[in-house]
Amino acid sequence: MEISGIFTAIVIGIVIGVLGRLVIPGRQRIGIGWTILVGIVAALVGTGLAGALDVADTKGIDWIELAIQVGLAALGVVGVERLKGRR
Repeated sequence: MEISGIFTAIVIGIVIGVLGRLVIPGRQRIGIGWTILVGIVAALVGTGLAGALDVADTKGIDWIELAIQVGLAALGVVGVERLKGRR
């Protein structure tokens, strides 16, 4: 992954975090900062996972990669919410 790929993953990660949060029904009790952080991590991990599965480079929009990233973000939001709820 090149530096431009990392920068793109961070920018898209912000959107991915919000989409991941929207996928989960109900209200989440985490702040926007945590949502963005989860989205960035999900975008980076999702890009790596899509590359490992050889679905990262397709013609047009990489829908499979996007679905992986949003799914990881949703899992991350749920995980952070549960961790914060234990305190």
